[in-house]
Amino acid sequence: MKTLDQEHFPALSTSIHWGIVEAEFRLNDIVDETLVSNVSIIPFVGEQVVVFQIENGKWELPGGTLEVGEEYMDGLQREVMEELGAELLSYQVFGQFHCMSSAPEPYRPHIPHPHFVRLIGYGEVKLVGQPLNPVDGEQVIAVEVVEIGEAIRRFEEQNRDDIAEMYRLAYVLREEGKR
Repeated sequence: MKTLDQEHFPALSTSIHWGIVEAEFRLNDIVDETLVSNVSIIPFVGEQVVVFQIENGKWELPGGTLEVGEEYMDGLQREVMEELGAELLSYQVFGQFHCMSSAPEPYRPHIPHPHFVRLIGYGEVKLVGQPLNPVDGEQVIAVEVVEIGEAIRRFEEQNRDDIAEMYRLAYVLREEGKR
């Protein structure tokens, strides 16, 4: 298993705190589906990446929580359509956030608790329409295809170095895979 270069990926090389959840990122593509609660993607259209903005003005990482009985690939296809208005063409897992929640109960009853995994990968998408914006989800106000540097800049600007580094890492790994 590869390890992360701490100099280039400092946010992903240390523990990350998302409220009551503490997470540790690991470069790994071996998936234990019994622990997966969330799946995310760094979406590519050709050599560019897709970013989306929600109603509070924040740029976000596409993906989300699995529904009851949903396999992660089905959840990812659903999330990509809901948040980007896109079809998923390919997906390659490259990492996992191993999470520990200090909450007394899971976020949703069907989600593993207190230990769970959030998958992260990259893949090709095809923008086919508008985001679905389901009532119970984030409301998307913009979907844009941009150069990798622009995506990283937007996430860093809002102090989301973790997402910026995920985009950078996905870009590097994807380029390495082309060789």
